[in-house]
Amino acid sequence: MAASYDLNDDSVVVIVGSGAGGGTLGNELAQKGIDVVILEAGPRVEYDAFVNDEWESFAQLAWGDPRTTAGSWRVAKDFPGLPAWIVKAVGGSTTHWAGASLRFQEHEFKTLTHYGKIDGANLLDWPISLAELEPYYARAEDKMGVTRTNGIEGLPGNNNFKILKAGADKLGYKECHTGRMAINSVDRDDRMACQQTGFCFQGCKWGAKWSTLYTEIPKGEATGKLEVRPNAQAVKIEHDASGKVTGVTYADKDGKLSTQKARIVAVAGNSIESPRLLLNSASSLFPDGLANSSGQVGKNYMRHTTGSVYAIFDKPVHFYRGTTMAGIVQDEARHDTSRGFAGGYEMETLALGVPFMAAFLNPGGWGRSFTTALDHYDHMAGMWIVGEDMPQEGNAVTLDPEVKDKFGMPVARVSFSDHPNDVAMREHAYRQGTALYEAVGATRAFPTPPYPSTHNLGTNRMSEKPGDGVVDKNGQTHDIKNLFISDGSQFTTGGAENPTLTIVSLAIRQADHIANEMTARNI
Repeated sequence: MAASYDLNDDSVVVIVGSGAGGGTLGNELAQKGIDVVILEAGPRVEYDAFVNDEWESFAQLAWGDPRTTAGSWRVAKDFPGLPAWIVKAVGGSTTHWAGASLRFQEHEFKTLTHYGKIDGANLLDWPISLAELEPYYARAEDKMGVTRTNGIEGLPGNNNFKILKAGADKLGYKECHTGRMAINSVDRDDRMACQQTGFCFQGCKWGAKWSTLYTEIPKGEATGKLEVRPNAQAVKIEHDASGKVTGVTYADKDGKLSTQKARIVAVAGNSIESPRLLLNSASSLFPDGLANSSGQVGKNYMRHTTGSVYAIFDKPVHFYRGTTMAGIVQDEARHDTSRGFAGGYEMETLALGVPFMAAFLNPGGWGRSFTTALDHYDHMAGMWIVGEDMPQEGNAVTLDPEVKDKFGMPVARVSFSDHPNDVAMREHAYRQGTALYEAVGATRAFPTPPYPSTHNLGTNRMSEKPGDGVVDKNGQTHDIKNLFISDGSQFTTGGAENPTLTIVSLAIRQADHIANEMTARNI
């Protein structure tokens, strides 16, 4: 039975956000007997209510509140109110993620050491290593049911994958398979196997894909130690005269404000909303925002170096049938500067439905090249590029000086411009993706520019020294002992891998740390 806590109960851990970080942390703490309240800004939409329709689903799940953009990225011009495509609902972006679950490579935790100083990049080694995270990666893979781990078989390959594999073989790539996916290939954890419907980004109607909505959160609620409050948008973190945080003020859907007292606050609102909340919580004691003595809150925003390559073939492909992203080439994920850039990238199968394809394809705007591409939609194959982008201090989430949300709080302004390393990596990936498809007889292949980001990282980064970042290796803020960051904003650098597995692994590790510190009465 789900718990219900009094607003004045200051013994609880309050978690802001219910996605990969917040939802996992909430369950892990509840399993240890710790009282938890999760504040989720959006509604609770159970998975049987998901809709297999791109636009309707977007309206149902996406974070549509106003945001603003700046910088030279294409998004600032073409999607100025949508710098990121994230979810505002219980489960957060684990409802619409693709499921790719990859471990960081060893060198990606120590990029400053391996890449050296790169002009214009704010590189820093993580204060943890792969070896330290490996036991938590193993726990996360087991929890999430990641294919190709723990004896779980891989997902079947659809036509989009078969073309990718044939092209990869022609180019001499060795690491190509249907991925490590947190999508059941067989019945597991009281959830059915993938039904190959193809609407992974619209929420899995079968519950085959791991999401905190129907895995972590119900398990946590079953302990009687976890309460999830939907439609509860955090507006400010409160603190006492000593600087210790004491609770979170939030608005319900009608705008009514309440404050939930707390022993500990963990912020897991995604790399855009988390720094925004810290900055909006400024006070006379913390004039620059909470946990911001370093001035690094909101800085070093990363979104991964992305882009897509689509190709048209003589015969029908129907690439939209089957799992959206079950196909990966990993050979280019290495660090090898002979290619003209530091870091590496993954190539992953991707199919978008016709409405999103029309919005995102845009090879030079409307016109014959655009319409002929859409005319051949059923003859198309596609891939997405995910690469390590460089952290830059100027790429940042700040508070918009003018635009406010419906609760009167300044909205996030997301500024991003590519680093030359990002551009060089993307161009290399476009060439390789095009070559892969041409090697298997594509009649036309075309790269498409990046669209609103889904991998939002950095902005509250981990650092050994308090002056270099916002949190320590446990996600505990350097400045405030009982304030934690529990999402992808704590990433020091982005790696080439989709971030969810690492977010979940860090949340499991953080739960152990918080429980130990509570027992020791340190917080």
